[in-house]
Amino acid sequence: MSISTRIFLAMLGTLALVVAIMGFATRWSFERGFLGYLNGQAEARLHEVLPRVQQAYADNGSWDFLRSNRGAWFGLMRPANVPDWPGADGSDLPAPTTSDLTGAVIRLGLLDAQEQFVAGYRQVNEQLPKQAVVVNGETVGWLVLAPFEEAADDADHRFQKGQTRATLAVGMLSLALAAGIAWRLSRRLSRPVKELAGATHRLAAGHLDARVDLDRHDEIGVLADDFNRMAEALGRSQALRQEFLADVSHELRTPLSVLRGEIEALQDGVRPLSLDAVSSLQAEVMQLEKLVADLNELALSDVGALSYRMEPLDLAEVVRQVALSHQVAMQRLGLDLELDLPPEPVMAQGDATRLRQLLDNLLTNCARYTDAPGRVVVSVRQNEDKACMTVMDSAPTAPAADLARLFDRFFRLDASRSRETGGAGLGLAIVRNIVQAHGGQIEARQSELGGVEMTMRLPLATPMDAIEGER
Repeated sequence: MSISTRIFLAMLGTLALVVAIMGFATRWSFERGFLGYLNGQAEARLHEVLPRVQQAYADNGSWDFLRSNRGAWFGLMRPANVPDWPGADGSDLPAPTTSDLTGAVIRLGLLDAQEQFVAGYRQVNEQLPKQAVVVNGETVGWLVLAPFEEAADDADHRFQKGQTRATLAVGMLSLALAAGIAWRLSRRLSRPVKELAGATHRLAAGHLDARVDLDRHDEIGVLADDFNRMAEALGRSQALRQEFLADVSHELRTPLSVLRGEIEALQDGVRPLSLDAVSSLQAEVMQLEKLVADLNELALSDVGALSYRMEPLDLAEVVRQVALSHQVAMQRLGLDLELDLPPEPVMAQGDATRLRQLLDNLLTNCARYTDAPGRVVVSVRQNEDKACMTVMDSAPTAPAADLARLFDRFFRLDASRSRETGGAGLGLAIVRNIVQAHGGQIEARQSELGGVEMTMRLPLATPMDAIEGER
């Protein structure tokens, strides 16, 4: 069953239920409201007639004057203070009261003290409500009121059936209108869903350019925007995957080609087997080994398979130890390495080995891409509930549009950079994974020194972490 059919049936069923409830409520309101009003008018007329009936009995001494005398009975029913009005034959008749118009007169009956019929409504029984007629402290009769349901005649039944037919007709018309509205709404609601489904099928078939153009501002519009962003992300991932394969093959082929050429030269005797030749071969092997190790480590960090031993540590002390190991190499490259560390410890929760690896990658990146003479500044601060570490360098900087891509694997600002001046483009990707594994964040922006500034925020160590670390 299609989603449009489901929506149509759900809406139609709901509207049909509403129509049915409204029909039953209207019928109940009619029976309990209108009929209750009629019976209330009749009860009011009963209490109005009672004093006159009592006075008539006191004047005549019995009920004989009413037996078989409908005129006398209806004379008692008409109040004397109602103004006269012209009848059909021109004579003056008492004007009917509101209760008379509701049929109260024909639903009143009179019984004697032995509950034998005297006048009025004949079809009386013990279940009907009765009012005692008391004269001089003695019950001389009973006024009986038949409820409206007991007095319904053929005209009443015809009226009731007419109301039922009208209610059914209105209900059927309402359902027909509801069906039309539900069908239009279901088509309107399901159309964008079908477009999304079609775009999803095209995307699954490999058409990464599939997009959904829906000018909507509701939840479906948000879903369409999310779909378009997902398709764009998949397209970028596809492009990155292709670039990744091309870069990996290039990075592996270059040292392998050099190794092959060196070995063939040794085999052919073109180059003598000397210590320099062996050192050259070893350098290429180490380059291959580093690239494979980086790829393996990046793959492990992507799937969360790298082991981390989280414990409280002084981030400032870790930075000091790593910076000292890079001091001489940076001086040789014409770079000044400066530390801006607080006098008190900045206790963070992390893995010391992985954080040293992180800072090694960042400082190596600075040494590789900072022009001499230049500066590299590493600072550590505690900011509220985070331990912040910042690494910034001097020119050259990176375009603002490329800053977010610095952490993509194999991304290089200069794609033509040689292996002597550039690495494989995996270091910052590994750095980002290490930061995320620590539950932190990293961002890159242009630094005030003219280069790039990397800022990392790591969770602080809590007192409970310190206790567990001591254990």
